[in-house]
Amino acid sequence: MDNWFQRTLDEEYQLVRVLKRSDDGDVFQLRHKELGRDIIRINHTGSADVYNLLKRYSHKNIARIYEVHTSGSSVTVLEEYIDGMTVGEVLQTGLYTENGVRKIAAQLCDALEFVHSIGIVHRDIKPENIIITSDGTVKLIDWNAARIHKKYISSDTTTMGTTGYAAPEQYGITQSDSRADIYSVGILMNVMLTGDHPSKKMCTGSLAKVIKKCTDIQPDRRYQTAAELRKQI
Repeated sequence: MDNWFQRTLDEEYQLVRVLKRSDDGDVFQLRHKELGRDIIRINHTGSADVYNLLKRYSHKNIARIYEVHTSGSSVTVLEEYIDGMTVGEVLQTGLYTENGVRKIAAQLCDALEFVHSIGIVHRDIKPENIIITSDGTVKLIDWNAARIHKKYISSDTTTMGTTGYAAPEQYGITQSDSRADIYSVGILMNVMLTGDHPSKKMCTGSLAKVIKKCTDIQPDRRYQTAAELRKQI
């Protein structure tokens, strides 16, 4: 990282806590020393393309990207801090009701409909990457595994995503597109309702048919867009 950028961060912000350390990057919560305002700092070892594209836009269900700084192969992202609980944290206290799942999944579809419209596939939809604020707003976070869909590529160049949530095509069978995120939303909804992957325990309520269609192994047999899925939730 360039010295001036690091020096500016050190002068203006203090570390609150380390949120995550992983092979593809680290995540920190920082606080402005004078204003008391919190932000998220992401150290990312992959491409900056997705973050640079997201920086140009704003959506109510996506954490805002403030700054993207590239130095060599290292990428530093300054992102909006979201005060709330992840779906993963909520699941530690108990399962969701069908109504609760519908409310969250509908907002998640809104976020996905937007990012898919600008060519981004998230590729890592899971409980830990969805924050629920105190007023019930859903915020989709963590774009380290995301990619920009390219029509001329036949398969993903890098396998990314979380085992159990990632669609089969994310393992190099073909190029993942928006339908890979649809698959992951289906897995997510089942986990929120049952605590398990559909292969272990499929939900039996009114969302079962929706989840089965989302998680079909063949992308052509899933819901084709987030908007289509949202209508069925």
